[in-house]
Amino acid sequence: MEGKAFFIDLTRCTACRGCQIACKEWHKLPAEETKNWGSHQNPKDLSYITYKLVRMKEVVDKKGHIQNWLFFPEQCRHCLEPPCKMAADDYDPEAIIHDPLTGAVIFTEKTKKLPFDEIKDACPYNIPRQDPKTKIIAKCDMCIDRVQNGLLPICVKTCPTGAMNFGDRKEMVALAKKRLAQAKKMYPNATLGDLEDVRVIYLFQENPQKYYEYAVASLDNKYLSRKELLAKTLSPFKHLQFG
Repeated sequence: MEGKAFFIDLTRCTACRGCQIACKEWHKLPAEETKNWGSHQNPKDLSYITYKLVRMKEVVDKKGHIQNWLFFPEQCRHCLEPPCKMAADDYDPEAIIHDPLTGAVIFTEKTKKLPFDEIKDACPYNIPRQDPKTKIIAKCDMCIDRVQNGLLPICVKTCPTGAMNFGDRKEMVALAKKRLAQAKKMYPNATLGDLEDVRVIYLFQENPQKYYEYAVASLDNKYLSRKELLAKTLSPFKHLQFG
């Protein structure tokens, strides 16, 4: 399944937060109660009513002087093989849907019956959030209603700098590699995040860990469903035939 994908060029992000606001407006999500916690970033984290968040990181020298700003508009990565769905399928295969046309990973109301901690722990990007009242688990849905009608996701439509892009995954991968080659002329440490595994491909100008601890996946966070674990266990015996 090739499907769709985002390409987010962080070298072009100005942290205008247009994508963050547009996401709330399109999905009719209420505002968060925010407070000054020592950063321009607000709210402080994702939540069941905040699917998109522009994270902001100050890079300072030893004297505390700001050397750079790193902006990271975070959202669900819509993994090619979503571990959250692998975890959910052990309980209800219809709770999390992997759309066959776009590749979007969609959480339904049936997620309220899933063990939230297990679903969240399965995600290497720490994305899922739960409504404490309804127990429904929520996250970015790729604006599936817009995409199915030939429209861009609202965050991409709103971006004024060209940082956010969306289209067929093959085209986005090609664009990401082209932009990476250009970016390396100015940012030698530039890299693409988890290119082979996700539908939200980030171009980082610095080490991804400098942006956010969950910016890229860690093998330590890799979730194995019972099916995967069984397959891994039996793989050494595939060459054997039993009569």
